[in-house]
Amino acid sequence: MNPYDDEDLNAIREGVRALCAEFDAAYWRQIDEQKGFPEAFVKALTDAGWLSAMIPAEYGGSGLGLAEASVILEEVNACGGNSGTVHGQMYNMFTLLRHGSEAQKSHYLPKLASGELRLQSMAVTEPSTGTDTTKIKTTAVKQGDKYIINGQKVWISRVQHSDLMILLARTTPLAEVKKKSEGMSIFLVDLREAIGKGLTVQPIANMVNHETNELFFDNLELPADSLIGEEGKGFKYILDGLNAERTLIAAECIGDGRWFIEKASAYARDRVVFGRPIGQNQGVQFPIAEAHIEIEAADLMRWRACEEYDNGKNAGASANMAKYLAAKASWEAANACLQTHGGFGFACEYDVERKFRETRLYQVAPISTNLILSYVAEHLLELPRSF
Repeated sequence: MNPYDDEDLNAIREGVRALCAEFDAAYWRQIDEQKGFPEAFVKALTDAGWLSAMIPAEYGGSGLGLAEASVILEEVNACGGNSGTVHGQMYNMFTLLRHGSEAQKSHYLPKLASGELRLQSMAVTEPSTGTDTTKIKTTAVKQGDKYIINGQKVWISRVQHSDLMILLARTTPLAEVKKKSEGMSIFLVDLREAIGKGLTVQPIANMVNHETNELFFDNLELPADSLIGEEGKGFKYILDGLNAERTLIAAECIGDGRWFIEKASAYARDRVVFGRPIGQNQGVQFPIAEAHIEIEAADLMRWRACEEYDNGKNAGASANMAKYLAAKASWEAANACLQTHGGFGFACEYDVERKFRETRLYQVAPISTNLILSYVAEHLLELPRSF
C-alpha cells in the first residue's frame, strides 16, 4: 500500500500536470525530430521548484522525500513527456547532499535549487568494465593541493546541459586494497572549467533522443576540495544515489506504462473494425488489461522502496525490484499499445513510437534487468554469485 498522504501527493500531481499541459505532444515530437534538448521545459520545471523538491529548505529547496520526487517524474512521463532529460538532477544531488561537506552543500545546493547551476551528470561507467564498477580504470592521483584525473567514461548523460558532474575514480590501485569496493573516491567536477582543459566530450548518437557521451580525461586537474566525503569511500557513497536513481526510474516507467495504457484503451474504444470496437475483442483488451495489472503491482514496490529510503533503511533490494518490475511492465504496456494501434502505432503523429523507444531504454539502463536478477539471487535468495 501507499504509506504516504494521498492528498499531498495529489496536489503534486495536479501541479506537475498543469505545467506539463503547457508542453503538449507536438512540443515533444518536435524535440525528438530535431534531436534537441527541451530547454524551455527544463527551465519551467526548475522555475516552478519541482527539480529542487529534495533539497532541504535551508538550502532553498522544498525538503521533500524520494516519494514526492518520484511522483514528479512519474507525472512528467504520464503526461507524454520525457523526464530522462531532467531526472539526473534529482538523484545526482543525493551524493552531494548526503556526503558533501557543509562548505560544499552551502555553496552548491542553493544554486542548484535556484537553477543557477545544474547537476545532471554522473560519470561512473567505463567502456571496458560496464557494470563491473569495482574494476574501473579511471584514476585520481593526488599531487599537492590537486587531483590529477586520467581515464575514460562512457554513456555519460546530459554533459552538454550540466554545469557540474559527479565523478567516480580510483584513488588507490585495485591491487593495494583489501576489498575491491574500496579505494574509489567521488569528486564534484565543474564542467565549465574542465571541458577543453583535460576533459574531452564525444557525443554518442543513439536510437533514443537521449543526450549521452563518451568522456576522455587527460591529466585533468581538480582542486583537492572537489573530493566529496572521505577518500576511498566513493563506492559506498555512490550506492546511496543509485538506490534513489533506480526508484525514480521505476516511477518514470510507471508513468510511461500509464500513458501507454490510457492511449491504448482510448484507441481500442474508438477504433471500429468489422462493425465493432476493437477493444471488444479479447485479443486486444487482454494485453492492455494485463499491462495495467503489472503496472499497478510495480507501483506497490515503488512505494515500498520510497518508504524505506525516506526512513533511512536499506532500500537496495526494494529499489532494484521496483526498477525491474516497472521497466518490464512499461515495456509490455508499450508493446500492447503499439499492437493495439496497428500500423498507426508506427506513425510519429500518434507519439506511440517515440514513447516506445524511450521506455525500452530502461530494460538496459541505468542497470540491466539481468544484473537485478543476479542481485536478488545472491542477496535475497543466498544463491552463489553468478559473476
